[in-house]
Amino acid sequence: MTRFKNFEMYRAATPNIGTFDYTWFDPIHFFAMTRLQPALLVVILSISVFEAKAEIAFQHVEMKADRSLNYYVTSEIEGAGQKTLLVDTGSGYSTISQDTLKRLQENGEVAFLRKMEGIMADGSRQWVSVYRIAGLNIGGNCYIKDVEVAVFPTGGREILGLSALGKVSPFTFSIEPPRLTLSNCNQI
Repeated sequence: MTRFKNFEMYRAATPNIGTFDYTWFDPIHFFAMTRLQPALLVVILSISVFEAKAEIAFQHVEMKADRSLNYYVTSEIEGAGQKTLLVDTGSGYSTISQDTLKRLQENGEVAFLRKMEGIMADGSRQWVSVYRIAGLNIGGNCYIKDVEVAVFPTGGREILGLSALGKVSPFTFSIEPPRLTLSNCNQI
């Protein structure tokens, strides 16, 4: 039986054989080849994942900070017009005011989903209504559709929360410069 030192020598000696038989290798080369294959698979998969991630288009949206370092972004709520929303990554839901809800209802751009108990920043609990709005354009260059929003009966700030930001993830919140970097924008 002939033993070959490497795969190239084997292929040169057996050009018409379509499959490779590891039994022709001595144990040292067999061990090296079987250990090399998983590493090559990891490299190939890593390159594929990198190429897939490279296809994600990111949109930058400028934010404005107030004196207390709250960050705001200009957005347009489909059917309600332009709004300035507080960016709050600690809020599970985006929120809109009663006035915005009324305008959306007049334009047929909102659908009631459910009532739920919300926990406020101070720890208190409050029942809120959750609606689905038709669309939201964040910063003028990132459109998302079918966003769930909460409406508080007593008003409050309109918030860009995780119910919207989760649709454009992965995302980053940068303080310097103040901007959001969003992906998966312009959903049709």
